[in-house]
Amino acid sequence: MTMNDFPPALVLLLGACLLPLVGKNIRPVLILGLPLVTLGLVWNLPDGSFANLSMFSYQLNFIHSDSLSRLFATVFAIMTFAGGLFALKQKSDMELVAVFAYAGSAIGAVFAGDLISLFIFWEIMAVASTMVVLSVGSKICNQVSMRYFQVHMLGGSLLLVGILMHIHATGSTAFTVMEPNSLGTILILMGFLINVAAPPLSAWLSDAYSEASFSGTVFLSAFTTKTAVYVLLRGFPGTEILIFIGVFMIFYGIIYALLENDMRRILAYSIVNQVGFMVTGIGIGTEMAMNGVAAHAFAHIIYKALLLMSAGSVLYMTGKRKCTDLGGLFQSMPITTICGIIGALAISSFPFTSGFISKSMISQSAADAELAVVWFFLLAASAGVFLHAGIKFPWFVFFQKDSGLRPPDPPWNMKLAMIFFSALCIGIGVWPETLYSKLPYPVTYIPYTVTHVVNMLQLLMFSGFAFFIMLPLMRRTLTITLDFDWLYRRAFPVVLQNTFSAIWKADHAIRQVFLRKFNQSLSFLSRRYQGPSRLLSRTYPAGSMVMWVAVILAIYLLLSFVH
Repeated sequence: MTMNDFPPALVLLLGACLLPLVGKNIRPVLILGLPLVTLGLVWNLPDGSFANLSMFSYQLNFIHSDSLSRLFATVFAIMTFAGGLFALKQKSDMELVAVFAYAGSAIGAVFAGDLISLFIFWEIMAVASTMVVLSVGSKICNQVSMRYFQVHMLGGSLLLVGILMHIHATGSTAFTVMEPNSLGTILILMGFLINVAAPPLSAWLSDAYSEASFSGTVFLSAFTTKTAVYVLLRGFPGTEILIFIGVFMIFYGIIYALLENDMRRILAYSIVNQVGFMVTGIGIGTEMAMNGVAAHAFAHIIYKALLLMSAGSVLYMTGKRKCTDLGGLFQSMPITTICGIIGALAISSFPFTSGFISKSMISQSAADAELAVVWFFLLAASAGVFLHAGIKFPWFVFFQKDSGLRPPDPPWNMKLAMIFFSALCIGIGVWPETLYSKLPYPVTYIPYTVTHVVNMLQLLMFSGFAFFIMLPLMRRTLTITLDFDWLYRRAFPVVLQNTFSAIWKADHAIRQVFLRKFNQSLSFLSRRYQGPSRLLSRTYPAGSMVMWVAVILAIYLLLSFVH
């Protein structure tokens, strides 16, 4: 093995083992240096398959390198670097170790050339991401992390069974394009969809991401769902059911984000919404759609991390997370406010930001495929995104009423991470050719046409006008929104408890009736046959008893002879 084919994932996985062993002076060097080393290895990988290993008569391929896998690994490495910079003040060793294992396993998953190695990294990623949430150490995070882990174990179990059935049916472990026309591939698809946060099992995302630390949420937003997007791109392009699932995810995320009062839950539901665009593009399956999904995943990791960095900075400096407790922070946190606004514009596909040059490719692919209804839904969803993430988040957190809070901007490392990602959001939007050149297929799409820019500006201006017209309705109160997880977290346990309680009560009643009747029978027999003159109390001579024994024996012998 040479440096040209050394698995980049190993750098971060080994780094996770080293971090708790080094001193505080060396730790920042590792946190910032290892992602850059990983990035260099990713860029140095040629096309092809490397790092093969034989196991149980199967060939494991830990590196399958092409433009798509390198693109995702690149943004994962960039995310690990910027997230590490943001988290330099993080005191939890457990979170830092988990984060590096999490990022390394995500990179390992996107380079996996076979289903077995994919599953190995998939499960490491599930355990490591659980540890990110668990590292907070609070009671609620312990509960949330267990729910998170249970959902991902369900997804991993479905994936494992599907892989085993697929290998048994085909005799191959290769991770290639699959058709969901067998039980094995259907189970694989279901395992992928759980990680992509497709409803009804999507509440794990908003449940866990909003409870992680100020830095943990930033990392969580990048890897699990985008790795799932990658494997769907690799395994199920053009699967039409994904169009319907994706469109549902888009509006599901918008509705719940509009209802939320917690700033990080707003952004968590926004992840579901944005991933819905990607899932829709995968379902369309054309080269334009595939390029749009890859570009949008790249852009989304950056601007979503930027938004969560700004929210994390507010949480870090104020200790508050609800919109009803915030407002007026632009006066004392100008850098955080500006960076949050840039992230909000990027997620809203504002011209000259990264979201504009990526999301529009997915919409254009729907138009090119003559999917008019899907195109209309994507257009309407763009307005909804601007409502909940483009305006609602910055307005209620940094503006609206004056909360009286006057925290300063966060420490230098957190500001530098936000500025870095803000620059990327604008740089990719202004010079999209740099990103387009890394996409899996040749790009002929031109985002900056007069028609496209004017239409998008009109849409965003209309959405902004509607927001402020409906501002009295948009103001948040201290409410709780019920998601699908209410069914299995609250309703189902209550139904089971009441069912078993009714069974136990019925069982107790039946036992009482039986015992009462049995006691009555014993009392009757006692009165009928016991006492000085009763049948069971009489004395019988021995000779009489011998005679009856002889009679019974004779009858038994006769019956045996006849038989």
